[in-house]
Amino acid sequence: METKKITMEQLAPVIEETLKSGGTFEIAVKGTSMLPLLVEGRDTVVLGAVSGPLEKDDIPFYRRPDGAYVLHRVRKAEDGVYTMCGDNQWIEETGVLHSQIIGKVVSIRRKGREFPVTTKCYGFYCALWRALFPVRKYIVKIRGKLKK
Repeated sequence: METKKITMEQLAPVIEETLKSGGTFEIAVKGTSMLPLLVEGRDTVVLGAVSGPLEKDDIPFYRRPDGAYVLHRVRKAEDGVYTMCGDNQWIEETGVLHSQIIGKVVSIRRKGREFPVTTKCYGFYCALWRALFPVRKYIVKIRGKLKK
């Protein structure tokens, strides 16, 4: 079977239309910004539509003004303007507008199992990772050194 690669630029309109019509869309994660939760080559996320304002800890799929597509966690939400940060990052991205949001993660698929983001276990992970934010820089650096 032949594999064909599609750019996110080509795929984004399909994702948007699918979500607007009430469907969900599964995409593979790429990059390391959401480690340890999301691992490239192992995990996929299921996106759903956004029906209202995002809340703290939601993981939206959004497009930056430079055209990059991103999955990062909401750290702060105020009047349709969001502050985002990947779980493997410590520098916040401010000024993300609600109009940039395409969808949000409703579940995570890992090794054939699906985990909704509404479970208590996921909520515990979010609370723990939020509490560790002040020392996240050091955690990320230590984890990186241990991998080497």
